[in-house]
Amino acid sequence: MPSLNKSIIENFFLKLKSLDWFIITLIILISIISLLVLSSLDTGNKNLVEKHFLRIIFSFIVFLIVASVNIKTWYKFSYFFYAIVILLLILVDFYGLVGKGAKRWLDIGIFNLQPSELMKIAVIMALARYYQYIKTDEIDKVRNLVIPISLIIIPFVLVIKQPDLGTALFILLVAISILWLTGLNLKIFTFGTLSLLILAPLSISFLKPYQKQRILTFLNPENDPTGAGYHVIQSKIAIGSGGFFGKGYMQGSQSNLSFLPEPHTDFIFTAFAEQFGFFGSIILLILFLLLIYRIDVISKLSRSTFGRLLCFGVSFNFFVYIAINIGMVTGLLPVVGVPIPIMSYGGTAMLTSMIALGLVTSAKIYKDQNIY
Repeated sequence: MPSLNKSIIENFFLKLKSLDWFIITLIILISIISLLVLSSLDTGNKNLVEKHFLRIIFSFIVFLIVASVNIKTWYKFSYFFYAIVILLLILVDFYGLVGKGAKRWLDIGIFNLQPSELMKIAVIMALARYYQYIKTDEIDKVRNLVIPISLIIIPFVLVIKQPDLGTALFILLVAISILWLTGLNLKIFTFGTLSLLILAPLSISFLKPYQKQRILTFLNPENDPTGAGYHVIQSKIAIGSGGFFGKGYMQGSQSNLSFLPEPHTDFIFTAFAEQFGFFGSIILLILFLLLIYRIDVISKLSRSTFGRLLCFGVSFNFFVYIAINIGMVTGLLPVVGVPIPIMSYGGTAMLTSMIALGLVTSAKIYKDQNIY
């Protein structure tokens, strides 16, 4: 009996040692920054810090569970997970909660779940599994393109219906990046890009009025400074007023005086930049770049195509998250409602980020695992 207990303890510490502590350190640092910013915004007894802290703890536990599971198991579970999320997206159409003109959430009791966020991971897993055993010289064959295109189009259409154009385009972009990495012929990408450019004017006619307004606001936000352009204008004022070193912790006037809309979710980077300035923003971006770099390093260590594609998909996922969010709050891109990973207030977004990092850590722990 004592030997059994000793074996269990040894296995536990072996598991702890095999975790990627570099990623864990970055998660902790970004989480602390997030809690500090939310603390500076937590007025009116909203309990933002307490709720976000509990979400971080819960999501981190999920991260540890996902990381401890063999990557081979996640390979086998990929299609099933994809199917579950597709089912959840369909349920949203019938039973979803409506908020701000969109139906994107399911009430699961503990919190409101946004299945489109989970789909960002599910489509990566499904495509990574599909290409595990497709030979390089057979990737361009039509019969081998039907399944991956279907895996991409189905969630894209379901998310567009909610309507959530930003998330739908996000899923499409990340999925296409995986196809590119597999070695899909450049001619196919060229043809697809030209087709999208030709169809772009036609697709605008199917957009909702507020989506068209976002595009017009992006082109000229000063055209409606108190309406559609208000978010971007106030965001740019807040970032600019932060200067090089910022106004100081809890001294952000735009965010604290409620001039800045949604400072705890989509515009949390703006609230941070106003308080900590250009210098603080660079440090925060370096932390995210280190996280992305570490994921890329792990992708190169994996022996399986599934592990490599999975890690690359997660890496690109985080890169696009950050690039779109910062582009959005600085007026370089239209406002599409994309949160910044780990940092933004939101249950499903936090959970999705931790699941993604858990999968990467699993790929690192079991990097020598052959997938059959």
